Amino acid sequence: MIQPPPYSTILTRDKQRRIKELMIKLLLKVPVLVKEFGPIDYIDFSPAEPHYFAVTCSVRVQIYNSITKLVSKNLNRFQETAYGGSFRPDGKLLCAGGEESHVKLFDVSSKSLLRVFKGHSSAVHRCFFTLDKTHIASFSDDKTVRVWDIPSEKAVSSFSGNTDYVRAGAVSPVSPDIVLSGGYDNHVRMFDTRTNSEVFAVDHGAPVECVLFLPTGGLFLSAGGTEIKVWDALSGGRLREKISHHHKTVTCLALSSENKRLMSGSLDRHVKIYDMATFQVVHTLDYPNAVLSLGVSAGDEAVVAGMVDGLVSISRREDEPRPSKRDRRKASFRYAPDNFQKPSTDLLVSEEVHPLHAKHDAYFRKFQYTKALDSVLLPYVVNKTPHVTVSIMQELIRRKGLHTALASREVKSLCTILRFIIRYIGDNRFTRTLIDVTNVFLDVYEDNIEQSSEVITLLEYLKDILKEEEKLTEQLTSLEGALHLLLSVATAGNSQAPDSVNTKLLQPSLSAQSNSVINVA
Repeated sequence: MIQPPPYSTILTRDKQRRIKELMIKLLLKVPVLVKEFGPIDYIDFSPAEPHYFAVTCSVRVQIYNSITKLVSKNLNRFQETAYGGSFRPDGKLLCAGGEESHVKLFDVSSKSLLRVFKGHSSAVHRCFFTLDKTHIASFSDDKTVRVWDIPSEKAVSSFSGNTDYVRAGAVSPVSPDIVLSGGYDNHVRMFDTRTNSEVFAVDHGAPVECVLFLPTGGLFLSAGGTEIKVWDALSGGRLREKISHHHKTVTCLALSSENKRLMSGSLDRHVKIYDMATFQVVHTLDYPNAVLSLGVSAGDEAVVAGMVDGLVSISRREDEPRPSKRDRRKASFRYAPDNFQKPSTDLLVSEEVHPLHAKHDAYFRKFQYTKALDSVLLPYVVNKTPHVTVSIMQELIRRKGLHTALASREVKSLCTILRFIIRYIGDNRFTRTLIDVTNVFLDVYEDNIEQSSEVITLLEYLKDILKEEEKLTEQLTSLEGALHLLLSVATAGNSQAPDSVNTKLLQPSLSAQSNSVINVA
């Protein structure tokens, strides 16, 4: 008869399991979901603080603040779909491929297009900076891998060993000369730029969707089909481990927990977390749709997953609760002292003041959008705190309730709204929101606008103001062009400075400048 394990052993195993689950759960708060305009192709975190992350989707690369979950910068110098936007290790530059078969280099701080690397004949799906920060490796559907020199904007190496689309790639974390490619020919190939030759190739057994170097550079992983395989690069590509816990195609890989954990995303809507010591699953994260891309910030502060329907799930680590320092000893009522002394002065007990909520908050809770808008159009609100009025209008737009709030109003109320728009539409803090409000206003009252001469007069005045703003914008644009010309002349005069090499890296090339011009003809 088999004897059951002792109770202490069962408790210990259960406790260890719960501790592992608690460690994972402490990592993540409730995720914030952001909707983009197409499948999320790639997510990459900046290695430098404050660890912004780039989301490549549709015809742009958007850089998000992981704390506020808002878009910080938008890189949209693409005419077709963009792919694989990734940061340089210092976080100052970003490279991205695309359907245009070019690799584009951006300055993150100014959003300037610095370089356009041309040479591929088909879409470039992945590109990465090498360890020396002066070269970029690109992986293309034309079955080639190229290494580009950033200062000269030319290819220094080209490898054509693949026999099908190259959709995955990686660069060595310990050598600037080693490049790894994964293709739809089921093979992972390692190339050396010093000899311009292929070092070895391994057969994954399925189209390769992602490859990843481990930090030591001696091991690398390949993902394709439902399997993840671990290969030993130092022994010529010997298979070390096979991981198969997904039941649909594995699309992305990422390291976390100081490289002690491996995360894999799949079309089965799961992200699985493995212990790198045993390659066993320790936790599973569920998502609402198929996962295409995955990113983890330094220190595991945030986990971001991109899905096939354009959803971006942003989760941040929750702060651990601090233990209370209050003395928890039980009070002794039996031996209470009998020498209690009354204080000489009266004790003042502070009154708890409850915060007063604004009227518009109460109206919002009751979905009374018309009254909420009226409450912030009062003279003392409009004159002293116009930002409150604009924020309420913006909230109404977000709730899709602005049409309801503007409808069925009297002429006097309409004039109040138009006077507010006329007064503050020139303020750059409010311009975008007030333009949207004006468009909704015209949509609601376009059929009844001729019934009031006062409303027509205010609209004519608004039209004149917008024309003046347009002229002012054109003048400022001309002034900006003149300043750029002066600055470029000054830069050319200092081209012989000692740091000319570094300055050259940050100046847009002629090809980049031609791609930055928008033809409006």
